[in-house]
Amino acid sequence: MAQLHFSGNQRADQLISDDPLALLIGMVLDQQITIEQAFRGPAELVDRLAITVPIDPHRIAAMDPDVLAQAFSQKPSIHRYPASMAARVQELCRVIAHEYSGDASCIWRDVCDGTELRTRVEALPGFGTRKARIFVALCGKQLGICPPGWEHASHPFGEPGSFLSVADVVDDASLSEVRRRKREAKAARKETPGAWTIQ
Repeated sequence: MAQLHFSGNQRADQLISDDPLALLIGMVLDQQITIEQAFRGPAELVDRLAITVPIDPHRIAAMDPDVLAQAFSQKPSIHRYPASMAARVQELCRVIAHEYSGDASCIWRDVCDGTELRTRVEALPGFGTRKARIFVALCGKQLGICPPGWEHASHPFGEPGSFLSVADVVDDASLSEVRRRKREAKAARKETPGAWTIQ
C-alpha cells in the first residue's frame, strides 16, 4: 500500500501503511477523537497486547473481551470510549477472520466496481454509510485502489480537492485544511439542524 501520513508518528504511520487490518482499525477509531489519535491506535494496541505485525485478526477475535477492553483503557486510553471501541474492533476482527479468511485486503480485492467496494466496507462493524464512502475515497485517492465508479461511490469525499476527510490528508497542511472544512461544516449544521453531517 501507499505510505500514509495520518498519525504524526512514523512507526504508527508505517503500520497502517503496511497492514490493511491496522488501517481498518484506525478507520473504526476515527470517531470523536483526533485523526492523529485514531491512527496511532493500532500501533498502541500492538504494544499493549505484545502481538506481532501484521496484526492477526484471529488472535484478537478469540481474545477475552475484558483483556482487550483493558488494553484500550490503559492510560492514556486508546479512545475516549475504550470499552465500546474495544468491542467494535474485536467484532471487526471476527468478520475479517471468518468472512475474509483473515486477510483484510480481500475486502477490496477483485471488486467489480466502487459500489461493490462501498457495500463491502459498509457491512463491516464500525463503518456506516459516511465512513464507508470516506474509505472508498481513501482507496481511490491514496491507495491506488480505483475500481470503476469509485468516485461516485465515495461522493462527496472522492471529489478532487474536497478536503472533507482523512482521504485528503497527506501532510500537515492538508490535515489543517480538513480540520478547517470540518469546523465550517459543524457551524453550518448548527444553522441548519438535521443537515447531513460529515465525519
